Order: sequence, then C-alpha cells, then structure tokens
Amino acid sequence: MKYTIASGFQNRDQVRYVRDKLNLEGFVHTYDWTQNDRATSKEALVEIGQKEKYGVKEADLIVVLLPGGKGTHIEFGMGIGLNKKVILYAPHRDVEDFNNTSTFSHLPEVQSSDSLDKVINMALEWRGGC
Repeated sequence: MKYTIASGFQNRDQVRYVRDKLNLEGFVHTYDWTQNDRATSKEALVEIGQKEKYGVKEADLIVVLLPGGKGTHIEFGMGIGLNKKVILYAPHRDVEDFNNTSTFSHLPEVQSSDSLDKVINMALEWRGGC
C-alpha cells in the first residue's frame, strides 16, 4: 500500500510519527517532504512541487494532517480528484464546524479523525479491506 502525507512544516514531527508507524506496517511512502528545508528559490519550488505531485499520483492513500498551508489543501484536492482514499486529521474537529468546514471534507472517500492513532488505524483497516 503506497501513501503520502500532506501537511505543513509546523507538523513535521506528527508527519514523521505517522510515517514511521505506517512504514513499520509495510506501507510505502511515495515522497517524504520532511527531509526538505523550506524552498529558497523558484527552481527548488519546481523540483519539490514535481516530487509532491508524483507522490500524490503514485499513492493509494493520502493522509492529510491539519492545520496545513496552501500546499496541504492542494494535495488534498489532488487526491480527491485522482480518486484516492483520503484520511483527514483535524485535531480541533474543524471538519465538524459548519462555519469553517469544506464540502470536500465530507465526501464519501474522505474519513476524518481528531486522533493521530485513529488515523493510523483507519489506514490499517482500509488496507485490510483492499
């Protein structure tokens, strides 16, 4: 099972936690952006963007850890557009707040939780159902 994790730099430790747990279970990470520093040139943005796009395209599962920036939400949308399974981590239950939620968070292919461990369990359960 191939996966990628969309999130922001501020969540790097959480991303690595989920990555390590999924990798221990035999999942294959398509692109690990946590190895990067922030881009400082247009060329670096292009290179990273191509790798992130490839990571989403090749993944069976997109894990989205909120809060995130523009790139996080773009990867979330790409995953939905490419008919990927999406698991959304919303620690403050933002997806349940109808003043702040997105319609895309409620599509059938999107599951959500406010617990990182539950996100990991959802991935394991989904893999078992494939």
